[in-house]
Amino acid sequence: MVQLTPVLYKAYHGGHLTIRLALGGFTKWPFHHIVASPNKCPMDGHFMEQLGSYDPLSSSYGKKLISLNLDQIWHCIGCGAHLSKPVEKLLGLSGYFPQHLTVVTNAERL
Repeated sequence: MVQLTPVLYKAYHGGHLTIRLALGGFTKWPFHHIVASPNKCPMDGHFMEQLGSYDPLSSSYGKKLISLNLDQIWHCIGCGAHLSKPVEKLLGLSGYFPQHLTVVTNAERL
């Protein structure tokens, strides 16, 4: 995997970088990659770096699988990347960030 330096992140003038979910998989078997991509690119389009993956379907043990490269996520955020709401929720549930407000609100409603 190519390591992008802060110079490359800041040299991008077409908007800002966003850490978001890129849809993969196939019909009835979704799979998401967590990627850093320019905000003007389509959801499944060009991305600069893959930062993790998320499998929303439950495994045989009833758990959803997520893998995160926390060092690279921290590096991208330090270079000015923004988080999308679904990624912010996932990072909150993993304990890496404070939980997103909608997760707390939905838990209070139940």
